[in-house]
Amino acid sequence: MIDDGLVLAGRTLRSRLIVGTGKYSSFALMREALEKSGADMVTVAVRRINISDRSRESLLDYIDTSRFTLLPNTAGCYNAADAIRTAQLGREAGLSDWVKLEVIGDEKTLFPDTEGLLEATRVLVKEGFIVLPYTNDDPIMARKLQDAGAAAVMPLGAPIGSGIGIQNPANILIIRETITVPVIVDAGVGTASDAAVAMELGCDGVLMNTAIAGAHDPVRMAEAMNYAVRAGRLAFLAGRIPRKLYASASSPLEGILR
Repeated sequence: MIDDGLVLAGRTLRSRLIVGTGKYSSFALMREALEKSGADMVTVAVRRINISDRSRESLLDYIDTSRFTLLPNTAGCYNAADAIRTAQLGREAGLSDWVKLEVIGDEKTLFPDTEGLLEATRVLVKEGFIVLPYTNDDPIMARKLQDAGAAAVMPLGAPIGSGIGIQNPANILIIRETITVPVIVDAGVGTASDAAVAMELGCDGVLMNTAIAGAHDPVRMAEAMNYAVRAGRLAFLAGRIPRKLYASASSPLEGILR
């Protein structure tokens, strides 16, 4: 539909949707949902992969790595040192030198620890990683992460897994205007309309996991998200009409016989 793929660190992805691999009832269901999503990049938690014994069944056995680009993530890390070490382990295991960087600051809200996130970003960029940090919707922190070398900035739309959609669209817009690297909304999406809103705001992409894996029918929801991201991108490129307080006739009044 749209010949303007998402460019991340020089790599072009046809789809602007990035999907996760956790919370599915089975690996087979995950595989089917990934296919229907149309995504080119999937994120995997390094800590969920048995990198010491690859002979055991793993979610990697159900991901066609010739079809999908792997984006390892540091889910479950609560300080910069753990996140850095987890990223290093993923690279040593041959997963990727890309990383979705997560440094969580609170177990209840799962909000990012932005100080630790910034520290880990600086270290990993110096080590040659392509860093995509998950952060809050703070334009100042977004700029700092870009200045630290992040290849994209991934602000939350709402708390992880909440499914309540983008709660502060104004901040997302400001982030989009503040930085020049891609902006990818990460966390908070609950249904297709939330993904479309993110794209209509001008975001470069959307990352989600729970909204698909936790749906009653993950495969259908994955397909819906595929269409929603594409539709939202088309709407953004087309340009919406101005909002008005009063009515405006769809047909011109001039020339109407009275």
